[in-house]
Amino acid sequence: MTKVFDGSGFGINFCGRVNNFGMIKRHNDIQAIKKTIADYFRTQVDVTVNLGRNKVLRYCGELSGVYPALFTVSPNDKNFLGKTSYSYAEVLCGSVKVKPAK
Repeated sequence: MTKVFDGSGFGINFCGRVNNFGMIKRHNDIQAIKKTIADYFRTQVDVTVNLGRNKVLRYCGELSGVYPALFTVSPNDKNFLGKTSYSYAEVLCGSVKVKPAK
C-alpha cells in the first residue's frame, strides 16, 4: 500500500500500482520527431493544426525547411493566411500533426 500526500496534510492510500499511461505519451521523444520530420523534407505533407476551442485547420503543402528548433511548410494554396512554421514541441504535444500526403 502506498501513501501519497496531496499537500493538505491528509494522505491518500493507493492499493497496487498507479497507471498514468492514459495521460502520458509513451515512446515519443523530440529526437524521434525531428528525424521523422527530416525524412519528409521536400515532400508533400498533410498538416493538421489544433487551434483550440474546437477549431482545426487542415492543409496540404511542401515541407520546405528543417531547422534545429522548428520546421516550415509551404502551403499549396497561395491565398493561405496562417502560420507555416512549427516547433517540434508542438508535434510532441499533439497540437500539430504532420503526415505524408496521399
